[in-house]
This record gives sequence, structure tokens and C-alpha cells, in this order.
Amino acid sequence: MAAVFVHVSDIHFGQERGGVKFVHDDVKKQVLADAAREVAGTTEQKAAGILVTGDIAYSGQHAEYKEAGAWLDKLAEVICCKNTDVHVVPGNHDIDREQISQSVGFLLSRVLDEGEGALDEILDNDIDREIFYKRFKEYRPFAEGYNCSLDKDGNLKGKPPIELAPGRSLRFVGFNSALICSKRKDEEGKLLLGARQRVLQVEDGEELVVLAHHPLHWLQDSEQAKRYLRNRARVFISGHEHKPRVHVDPVKAGCDLMMIASGAMVPPTATEEYKYTYNIITFDWDADSDDLLVTVKPREWRDEDKAFRDAPEQLDGNGPTFKLACPNYYTAKPTCPVPTHQARGDETSDAPGPESAEEESVINDDYAPLLLRYFRDLLPAQRIIVLVKLKALPDDWSEPLSHAMERGIVDRLAATGRLNDLGRAMDDLANDNNGNGGAA
Repeated sequence: MAAVFVHVSDIHFGQERGGVKFVHDDVKKQVLADAAREVAGTTEQKAAGILVTGDIAYSGQHAEYKEAGAWLDKLAEVICCKNTDVHVVPGNHDIDREQISQSVGFLLSRVLDEGEGALDEILDNDIDREIFYKRFKEYRPFAEGYNCSLDKDGNLKGKPPIELAPGRSLRFVGFNSALICSKRKDEEGKLLLGARQRVLQVEDGEELVVLAHHPLHWLQDSEQAKRYLRNRARVFISGHEHKPRVHVDPVKAGCDLMMIASGAMVPPTATEEYKYTYNIITFDWDADSDDLLVTVKPREWRDEDKAFRDAPEQLDGNGPTFKLACPNYYTAKPTCPVPTHQARGDETSDAPGPESAEEESVINDDYAPLLLRYFRDLLPAQRIIVLVKLKALPDDWSEPLSHAMERGIVDRLAATGRLNDLGRAMDDLANDNNGNGGAA
């Protein structure tokens, strides 16, 4: 079954000043209406999800993510997908530069000077990792809500695969290309993924779609990353440069890599070169050739019409449907069952997992909206109130609650059958806030 996604990048919530806000608010409203029509016009008539390749916010502030979350909820509603079916990766504008203290700056300088060895040491140390991730202070709970966690490997994990046919699935993998972004403006060619991110794992019957904000040439380890992508991924989608382009790299016989460079949905200033743009991307399986079919439909703002229109010129005369040779499909039998849910591992949690695939499915379906609500929609102090109410914190708890520890505690609530308790505690908090004259 084909899977339709709405792909947006570089939205920059919070960038608007003065009258520009009215223009950008209108563009975002028109994207909602246009995407609803486009998705309704597909064979599936509904979307499988939303892909966001970074720069969701403009300066990594809480208010910007609150606005982004509300808009993404509206987009999910009009394209008929769950508001939890959103895949996000961070961009350079998703870091809060005000959080780059002397200690954060020292760690960043170490990585720039010493490379991957220093990065590995920082990510392995619980205290250093939390300091290092301070730049993502507001992005981190926003992304956690969508189960796109910043983990100890530096990348993003947690989403189940998308099944296209029995034994044929897609798995979305997120790269954090903003991992060592700082206050510097000359970062092209100096950013770093590290081996933890770029070493992609593949399985028979499963092809990878990799999301990142920065194109590969922004990375100092771009050549190594490219080799893994060309041999183990099928699609690479990036943003940042606001220059849309689609290209298929014929890696070798029986192996292709599709590169999708995104335009900006809301660039700081729309010009003839940088227009408002987004994509409708459909993934399907070709039963005759056992290949992946990817249809890219760019939608671009036409200022004379004040509306979005098709932009086939972004495809350089190719497409809109591209057939990609898929070695991971060729090595698997198409009749093999594909799990539509997977347990979300967390290195900070020793909670027991679900006892059966059926129980796992129930936990995932029920857990996703509560996870979104807990991390994305509650302030840190409100989350502590919920955990205290549920007596989920250890009796002798006295140390600062790190983000990884907090996710582990919430995972344990889910794994031990306390999702209803979590939901009720959040409902009680909302009622208390409303009774006191307002919510967060």
C-alpha cells in the first residue's frame, strides 16, 4: 500500500517581525489548504505522516515550538493522519544560542579541535551529554513528544517502519546534522555526524529513508557518510540551503540512492530564487520489479496568484515518479511478515518490555498521543508535578532529573500498564490550571 507524506522544511517559526508576520501566517494557512486538497486527490486520500527536515523554529525558543506544534496538529488533521505521525530532525535554527555557556562552548571547541574522539567521550558521559544538549533545551522535549529522541548516539530513533507490502517496508532514520552547531557562521564543511550516526544498519526487506537538515557537503565526515548512504540508504532528504532539487544517484547495478534537497516552506524573505515551497512525497512498491517507487510533487508559491502551484521544474525534467533499485528488497522474500510496530529501546530504562507483539501494538497506539502531550505540551515544572502525583519518582530522588532519566520513567509507566494513570494525571493538571485561570 502506498504511503503519502507531506514534507516541509525550514519553517522558521518565530522569525517574523512587523507586517511580515501577516504574510507568513497566510502562507502557512495556504499550505494547510493546499496540502489537504493535494492529499485528498491521491489514490490513498489520506497521508501516512509528515516529514520535517529541520529549522522548525527560528531561535530554539519555547513559544516557537508551541506555535509549531499547533500548526503541525492542524496539518495532520487536514491530511487525515495522526498528529503523532510526524518525523522531525533539528536544524541550526533549532538550537538556542543563548544556552551556549562557557562550559558548552568548551565542549564544542573540543569536538572542533579533536574530532570524533572528543564527540564520543562527550556522548558517553551522562553529565557532559546533558551539558552538550543544552543548546536543544526547547527542541528536545518537542521532538521527544514525536518519539524522535536525541539519544546517546547523537541521532534520532523510535519510529516503527512503514509497511508498503508484506515483507516490504520503509524505515525513517534521522540524522542530527546540527549536533555541533554553535554561534559560528562559517560552519560549512565543519559539522560532524560521527560514526554513531552515519553507520546505518539495514535489514532484508527494509529500505531506509534518511532525514537530515544539512546537505552532506556541510559535514567534515561527508565522504564517510556518503559511502554509508550510497550503499545502505535508498532516499536522503535534506534542507537548509533553500534550493530544491531531486537527483537519483545510480550507485551500482541493483542499487540507487535518491537525493531530495528541500526548498524552504517559509524562507526569511521570499524572492524569485527563494520561494515558499513544500513537497508531497509518495512511496510505493513495484511488485513487478521489486523496486521502490517514489513520486515527488513539489508545490511552489506563485506570487502573482498568491497560491501554491505545481513546480515540475524542480525535478530537472525527470520524474515525477522515480523507480529505485532496492538491494534490501531483492534479498528478502516478499511474503515475509513485516512488523508494523517496534519496541522503543531506551538505554536509561530497565523496565520490562511488552510480553507479546499484540501487547506491544496496544502500548504503542495508546502511548504515542500521551507521549506527545506529556513532552511537547507540558512545561518542565508541570511534568514534575505529574510524575510526583503518580509517585513515579524514586523515594530517595534528590538529583537533577535529566531528560534521558525522565523519558525512562515515562517509558516505565507505559510498560507497567499505567498509561491511563498518566492520562488522568495530565487531565487533572489541565483542570487545575483552568480552574486557576489559565494553562501553560
